[in-house]
Amino acid sequence: MSATEQSLRRQTLPAAQARDYLALTKPKVVSLIVFTAVVGMFLAVPGLPPLGAVLWGTLGIALASASAAAINHVLDARIDAEMARTRHRPLPQGTVVESHALAFAFVLGAASMLVLALLVNGLTAVLTFFSLIGYAVLYTVWLKRATPQNIVIGGAAGAAPPVLGWTTVTGSLHPDALLLFLVIFAWTPPHFWALAIARRDEYARVGIPMLPVTHGIGYTKLYIWYYTVLLAVVTVLPWLSGMAGLLYLACASALNGIFLWYAWTLRRTDRADLPMRTFKYSIRYLAWLFAALLVDHYLPLSF
Repeated sequence: MSATEQSLRRQTLPAAQARDYLALTKPKVVSLIVFTAVVGMFLAVPGLPPLGAVLWGTLGIALASASAAAINHVLDARIDAEMARTRHRPLPQGTVVESHALAFAFVLGAASMLVLALLVNGLTAVLTFFSLIGYAVLYTVWLKRATPQNIVIGGAAGAAPPVLGWTTVTGSLHPDALLLFLVIFAWTPPHFWALAIARRDEYARVGIPMLPVTHGIGYTKLYIWYYTVLLAVVTVLPWLSGMAGLLYLACASALNGIFLWYAWTLRRTDRADLPMRTFKYSIRYLAWLFAALLVDHYLPLSF
């Protein structure tokens, strides 16, 4: 190897390692989680929330989410190596050692707890800790492998971020924050079951009892439809409670109409591309729904 090649290798290796450790944090997933938490912060007060609370709360919640994602990588390393969707992750590829990934996750988790406990408030730190344990341990270690209702039960941990954002600013729980929790809780099953249909054979091969594996694709499509209808009902609650106005209601109605079309079409047809298209739309759906909540909070419409 020439001196130039050796120099390029030394420059590239740290960057590649940084990308691998970043991949452990599931940045795309974490960005959506953090966004819903930040929206919760802004919805918690009539005006603008304190800048310090927003900055430190966002950092703490992001670190906790990244820690949970890294722990998930470690615990799922074996099955990730056997699934096409995940076999290129750092642990199956051997570019990060499991012990290093676990240490990385613990450092992120500890940093999160310190930031939230010392610079935000104790309630947010405690709730974030239980959310981290709920996703990284209870869901990944037990629920995911124990029951086809894993996504429904485990969805509670994934639905916590807007509540964490709310408590970051107010230091207390509020019924409106729980409505945001319900939105994500109802959204999670149709979101993830659509992916599970697309990856049914892979889940079956690694022994994960996802609903399409245990009860069949037709049954899962039916329940995607049921939960999408439930989601459409739940997303009206912020308007009914007075937390959101007509702008949000109009946006939510449009987004729900599209989601319901996807769910109904998925139920009535066998198009191979539709489960993954439904899954991808569900991600955009949640992002746009929370964006609508945020915009409506500061630009309310009334008649």
